[in-house]
Amino acid sequence: MSKEKTESSATDVQRTSSVREEQNPTAPVKKPWWNSVLVAGSATQIVIAAALAIAIGLAVSSTVEKIPAAATTLVGIPGRLWLRALRAVVLPLIVTAMILAVQRLREMTGSGKTLARWTIGYYVGTTLLAIVISTILTDLVWGRLMEEVSGAALDIPDKDADLYAERSAVAIHMVVQDMFDSLIPQNIFSALANDSLLAVLVTSVVVGYLLNPGSAIVRVLEEIEVLITKIITFLIKIAPIGVFFLILPNLFKLDIRDIGKNLGVLIGGGVANMAIHLFIVLPILFFAVTRQNPYTYWAKCSPAWLTAWGSASSAATLPVTMKCTLARKVPNTVAKFAIPLGCLVNMDGTAIYFPLCVVFMAVTQGIKLTPADYVIICLLSTLASIGTTPIPSSSLVLTVMIAGSVNVPVTGMYGVIVAIDWFLDRFRTAVNVSGDLFAAKVVEKMTGIKDDPEEFVSEEEEGGVRDNAERV
Repeated sequence: MSKEKTESSATDVQRTSSVREEQNPTAPVKKPWWNSVLVAGSATQIVIAAALAIAIGLAVSSTVEKIPAAATTLVGIPGRLWLRALRAVVLPLIVTAMILAVQRLREMTGSGKTLARWTIGYYVGTTLLAIVISTILTDLVWGRLMEEVSGAALDIPDKDADLYAERSAVAIHMVVQDMFDSLIPQNIFSALANDSLLAVLVTSVVVGYLLNPGSAIVRVLEEIEVLITKIITFLIKIAPIGVFFLILPNLFKLDIRDIGKNLGVLIGGGVANMAIHLFIVLPILFFAVTRQNPYTYWAKCSPAWLTAWGSASSAATLPVTMKCTLARKVPNTVAKFAIPLGCLVNMDGTAIYFPLCVVFMAVTQGIKLTPADYVIICLLSTLASIGTTPIPSSSLVLTVMIAGSVNVPVTGMYGVIVAIDWFLDRFRTAVNVSGDLFAAKVVEKMTGIKDDPEEFVSEEEEGGVRDNAERV
């Protein structure tokens, strides 16, 4: 009797197991940890490629006395081609993502306003928080480690005199005017041709709101979105090659032997302030809202911030950022609204850098900044970071404007900032993109927006973003 019961129970278990397999034939199978190394474009491959590039680059730059400029240029060609391919899909990605996101938001009663309010509020709030923390640390720690210089170190080279004078002539009210002008294109075709991304984004939002749901244009945009997704999927597969050849030539430019105390404090202070924001401030906010492990989430999104570090461009990284966000199960509507917007206005890394640069120029000239000066620096840094274009080294002009507003003259020490900006710009961009990644998940939790199950299935059938993004 006992034996019959045992056999019957075993049969029931087998039957139940087979039924479950039939009901869920696509159940994920646990794979060994090393399997991701073999997957084209996986995060593990990209991390390995980046580590190899850094190791080789530092080894060469520290042992070879003078690396030919031609060698640096030629080595970087594969990376530049990959980056150009990413840039080519940025504009169509922004247009389709924003129009379709607004279309979906129109179908959700009240969700559109909620999403916009939380997204913009989060971006502005984290930027202000980043600036305040950076300003406090710069005044209490980094500024006191810097040393005053004199003589020839403050002289402006003749070849740069005109450039410095032109940048010093940038007035605050002109920056405000240019920022608002950038919202509305005078000629939409000119905006598309000149990569005026903020104007394109605003226009896409307006068009998305005015289009009738289900119109022929919307259907065409959905087809274009599928096409762009396939292109991005291919570019992600070859991302390890692109990242390797983006990072390697840039390490060739770094000469550690030429870094003096002031420059070392500038670099160390900038990287430390960004690290505090990225590894302490943003994770605390992320965990407080989502109750998820922020470091695991950030690590799984490594293709995005590694590409950002290599390219020094949030705009060029946008397709990869979008891909990683969707792979982490962020709803379609949230990702396609928050990520393009964050790419253009969420510049935490840049905001952190502004106060440090101004204090650097002030301390090296023996100028003591007052509390009122620091308040002005905070306010202008917020404005300038939002108005900064998402392209490499775009913050250099605005740094001069902020310095001039607190009566810090431009001297030869500004040349030191310019000389090292290419290096720190990569860290700033990585922080900016990481902020976008965290924001998407936080906004999802705060708004409660979810994907339509039917839409989710159809995207997988069409080879859409989520299905392909799982391999990232």
